[in-house]
Amino acid sequence: MNRQLNEDEIVDGIDEAMREGRIYAVLQPQINHSTGRMVGAEALMRWNDPENGLQMPGNFIPILESYDMIYEADLCLFEDVCKFIRSCLDEKIPVVPISCNVSRYDVYQHDYVEQVEKIRKKYDIPVRYLRFEITESSAMGGLELVLQVLKDLHKYGYLVEMDDFGSGYSSLNVLKDLDVDIIKLDMRFLRGGFGGRGGTIVSSIVQMTRWLNTQIIAEGVETAEQADFMESLGCYYIQGYYYSEPLLKETFLKKLKQTNHEPLSPALNLIRTIDAGKFWEPESLETLIFSNFVGAAAIFTYKDGKPEILRINKKYIKELGMNLDERAIIGTDPWEGIDDNNRAIYDATVKRAIESGEEETCETCRILCSDSCGNARIWIRTDLRVIGNAGDQYLIYAMIQNITTEKEIMIKAMGNEKLFKNAFDQINVFAWEYIFENREMHPCFRCMRELGLPPVVENYPDPVFESGLFPMDYKDMYYDMLKKLEEGEKEMEAVIPLTAGRIPFRVKYTTEFDENGKPLKAYGSAVMVTDEGGQS
Repeated sequence: MNRQLNEDEIVDGIDEAMREGRIYAVLQPQINHSTGRMVGAEALMRWNDPENGLQMPGNFIPILESYDMIYEADLCLFEDVCKFIRSCLDEKIPVVPISCNVSRYDVYQHDYVEQVEKIRKKYDIPVRYLRFEITESSAMGGLELVLQVLKDLHKYGYLVEMDDFGSGYSSLNVLKDLDVDIIKLDMRFLRGGFGGRGGTIVSSIVQMTRWLNTQIIAEGVETAEQADFMESLGCYYIQGYYYSEPLLKETFLKKLKQTNHEPLSPALNLIRTIDAGKFWEPESLETLIFSNFVGAAAIFTYKDGKPEILRINKKYIKELGMNLDERAIIGTDPWEGIDDNNRAIYDATVKRAIESGEEETCETCRILCSDSCGNARIWIRTDLRVIGNAGDQYLIYAMIQNITTEKEIMIKAMGNEKLFKNAFDQINVFAWEYIFENREMHPCFRCMRELGLPPVVENYPDPVFESGLFPMDYKDMYYDMLKKLEEGEKEMEAVIPLTAGRIPFRVKYTTEFDENGKPLKAYGSAVMVTDEGGQS
């Protein structure tokens, strides 16, 4: 029968216990509940006394802390973990990352990180196989020291976990200041069941960790019901007696060989130029730009075909033009008012943005409803770009433009297209439209038939000069004409010799403006002339 050592025996015997290898690590697996694969393990300290048997950490660790002896014991445990990983690597056994605890007493020793780095190098262990766990209590009363330790650990490439999150009284306040990579959620949150305030808080924490650029592990999971509940919230990683108690290294090694492994999926992978976390800081440069200097913009999440709007700016509300407010947009289903066809267009564009990593554009129609304006059918051009992802959930930045007026004019014009074509075929006139924003030229049927132009001429007018249709000596004059139109000239015309035969045509442009007076496109025509004042 084991007997727990008393205080004097612990203090007097710790040095010998470390020298003789009686202080050692047991390893508790961390499992992806969705796949059953192992993603890591936590090293827990044990003391096996030859005369009195196994000593539990709750008995001896507080005493070592009170006598400032835990620092050496923690380094001893870390070295035991390094030895185990080294043996696995030498025997070609695939290993998972193992995390070791950092106590506040370790933090007070300013050479702690240097000492663990020296041990790691001694056994030549790749940094990816080692993590460190720091508790909320470690930061209490010594935040500056903890911040420095985290900075030093990150400098060497270690990942840092916050252990026992939610067990203290100021978790959110501490988390705000600590740049941790993984949060270990204390399942005591759910001690009273999954309903009510506890379940709501846990759900919010899981969602919050996505935008803090951290992964989350549920610690202390004891039942399938708990594991399934956490999985339903998006927390797949589980540690606790439901899967395994802490194991001796020999037993853990067997489990390691029998269980498939996988890495922790990255948390929120951001594109290099954006710090999504700063979008939530009211005084950050990102918020200043988002709110004041960019156009109509929104940030939303996307997972399994379902978007959820997180943030919009004032220009977004104004661009919709329906006298709505933030609550009416953020609090509703983004798919509401969009028919199946337009939803499919938008959904396909989001998927293209995810696959390409580039900005993708679509035009969709939707019905918006407001108390003051009633129902209205509007057209929106949306530019989408993925700025981050958390597994299969994506963070997307959207810029919108209300193109309702433009679309209505285009639809009306398309209805008369056959009439236009028939008329142009009877007279010696060529016609086209030029879109300022994307420099596209859309020629009439006669232009395509007689001049060999495609249905859309991109980067207009460069291709027509390069083909010889327009003479190069008129290039500067023609570009100046388009520039003035784009700057707001309502009409312009000039006589230009066109085609290889340099046949003179009177080229005329008329500009179309949006409701705000911004030039949208210009309608062009070319009529053959026989002299400076007449036409054929």
